[in-house]
Amino acid sequence: MTLYFVVPCYNEEQALPAAAKALGEKVDALVSSGRISADSKILFVDDGSNDKTWEIISGLHRDGGVFQGVKLSRNRGHQNALLAGLTVAAKYCDAAVSIDADLQDDLDAADKMLDEFGNGCDVVYGVRSSRKKDGFFKRNTAQGFYKFMRKMGVEIVYNHADYRLMSRRALEALEGFGEVNLFLRGIVPMIGFKSGTVYYERGERTAGESKYPLKKMLAFAFEGVTSLSIKPIRMIAALGALIFLVSIIALAYSLTRHFTGHTEIGWTSIVVSIWAIGGIQLFSIGVVGEYIGKIYLETKRRPRFIIERYLR
Repeated sequence: MTLYFVVPCYNEEQALPAAAKALGEKVDALVSSGRISADSKILFVDDGSNDKTWEIISGLHRDGGVFQGVKLSRNRGHQNALLAGLTVAAKYCDAAVSIDADLQDDLDAADKMLDEFGNGCDVVYGVRSSRKKDGFFKRNTAQGFYKFMRKMGVEIVYNHADYRLMSRRALEALEGFGEVNLFLRGIVPMIGFKSGTVYYERGERTAGESKYPLKKMLAFAFEGVTSLSIKPIRMIAALGALIFLVSIIALAYSLTRHFTGHTEIGWTSIVVSIWAIGGIQLFSIGVVGEYIGKIYLETKRRPRFIIERYLR
């Protein structure tokens, strides 16, 4: 079978040399053992980097036939870069493994993924067995992320990022999802083919800095929820109904106080009510506006990525 490793890269000049070495050794070992064919490749996707990432990818391509490179015309974000690589790989491979350039994900787990693929799984998820190496804040925010996504109605594999194996059939099915607002962790489970899970311990980043600080993680979570679930809008509707019910109770109370001669003039409750209702309204308009914005982007049907160069 022909296997492609798809590696999205954004400003990874520090991590790429070590990543290329480790990935090259893994492919050589799998080829030597007869598990994959000699036509297998490592496909780096440069997501509009502004450092020497593409120069390094080009050098790797010149030095060894196992390395390929795709250069996007501009930065399109991790999910679009990953999709670009998977779309290219789908034309030539029997299966593709997506993995980040920092190689925090255990490469040896790819062997187990191949076992699951051999057992008939079209999608094999790489899942962290624990988060002991994470700090308290990182561990709890990450776990909160997955729990929050599930509560919002997003079908997502717990503690799974984007380290997975997908068969050509699954990759072709993925191409059928045409939305511009991408959240692959939620889209891939929707394909529905037979899937498996491989557990592994995540290591430390080999070099460079994380591309997902807290701010980006929060934006990523919001993108995932609004792209795959309408539950926030339903929650706003429920909140509106609750506030309406409270207002009816408050009206009945006020009328009772008035007709019994206990009317009191005060501004505190009025001011608090105005601020509370006003804040809720603005928040609700913002959430609804986010969905309208996504509809606007989807109707434009702009390309999710544009490939500038492909070093095959």
